[in-house]
Amino acid sequence: MSDSKRYLWPLALLTPVLPLEAWLLVKATGLGVFWWWGPFFTYALMPLLDALQGRDLANPAESAMAALEEDRYYRWCTYLYLPLQYLSLACACAWWASGQLSVLDSIGLALTVGVVGGIAINTAHELGHRRGRGERRLALVALAQSFYGHFFVEHNRGHHVAVATPEDPSSARLGESFWAFLPRTLIGSVKSAWRIDRRDALQSWALSMALFAVLAACFGMKVLPYLLLQAAFAITLLEVVNYIQHYGLVRRKRADGRYERCAARHSWNAATVASNVALFHLQRHSDHHANALRRYQTLRHLADAPQLPWGYPAMIVLAYVPPLWRRLMDRRVEAVHEVA
Repeated sequence: MSDSKRYLWPLALLTPVLPLEAWLLVKATGLGVFWWWGPFFTYALMPLLDALQGRDLANPAESAMAALEEDRYYRWCTYLYLPLQYLSLACACAWWASGQLSVLDSIGLALTVGVVGGIAINTAHELGHRRGRGERRLALVALAQSFYGHFFVEHNRGHHVAVATPEDPSSARLGESFWAFLPRTLIGSVKSAWRIDRRDALQSWALSMALFAVLAACFGMKVLPYLLLQAAFAITLLEVVNYIQHYGLVRRKRADGRYERCAARHSWNAATVASNVALFHLQRHSDHHANALRRYQTLRHLADAPQLPWGYPAMIVLAYVPPLWRRLMDRRVEAVHEVA
């Protein structure tokens, strides 16, 4: 079989229904703590599954690449994320509007919905790199929940050009904490998207405004604070992953003043199985930057690319604690640059 994970990819669709899973767990146990199922899934369950399942270093055979790219089974695994994402969002709004949840439970549900929105940004990332207009439009729909549609503009036409340089707001610098990186990337990404294509950025924000207005009209104004909270959490999840992906890695300037070509050594990768399935091979990030149009099922593990000690979910937890992060990562960055 060319893809050893072929029948695992539908498991990624367990993520957009996290709020429904939370509701079932609350109903089954009577414990409101399960409204916080999304953060538990992200910060505890996924790192545990990564540890238990080990690593996947297998790559598809070159002779199978074309067939894998054309296999529509893989596309439907991403397409189906969106209706499940919006089903969960509508259900969450109904639960917030019911008045039956405490403020604490409502906040937990908002963070669970935020996990869905955060990973939806990654689904949009997969769809947004496609040439077809239909998939690119689906990317904007996936981004509407998080109010981060300008990512579609900035990522493709900004980040992929300036990655691992001081000009890229999405590339973290050596010694920079996540908490220092966060405001820099939030402001810098908006500025970059506005400079690249303000019309597309405005259209994406208008789509989010329309979505929030419809939800408020259907369920009442009381859902708006929780919609804003889930969007903020989703954005934070995206940006902590951005922080991890290129931390400390820098492209050198050539004699002509231009930066060297982006290479495998300019992205951090992880071969953990569970999080690679949940994130549609996002952790095979070096190959993605080398081949941005390549679909997730054909992305390759590159043995010579910088490798993280754990998958992105575990690294997220460490990124929140700067002293632990720097103790683990700074020497690894130095080792990468010494080899280069």
